Amino acid sequence: MKEQQEQINIELDEKTAEGIYSNLAIINHSPSEFVLDFVSIMPGVPKAKVKSRIVLTPQHAKRLLKAMSENIHRFEVAHGEIKDVEQVPIPLNFGPAGQA
Repeated sequence: MKEQQEQINIELDEKTAEGIYSNLAIINHSPSEFVLDFVSIMPGVPKAKVKSRIVLTPQHAKRLLKAMSENIHRFEVAHGEIKDVEQVPIPLNFGPAGQA
């Protein structure tokens, strides 16, 4: 007999659907979680704010890594290689443990 899989309905409100632009992600971790802070840095502006923070379990962080890798591969198959543009290092002052 085939197992019936439960379906999850996911809702997306208008404000969330607009998304938040980010050109920098700062990732930190502890033994129990990964913290992803998404920042938008503007050229010539010495201050930036975290626009969004996502906290993940280590298992979900690993699943996210796998899903991103698979999606980047599919994107590159369809649209060509994503060029990694070399950027000037950004000096960050992000609390005691912040790193880029």
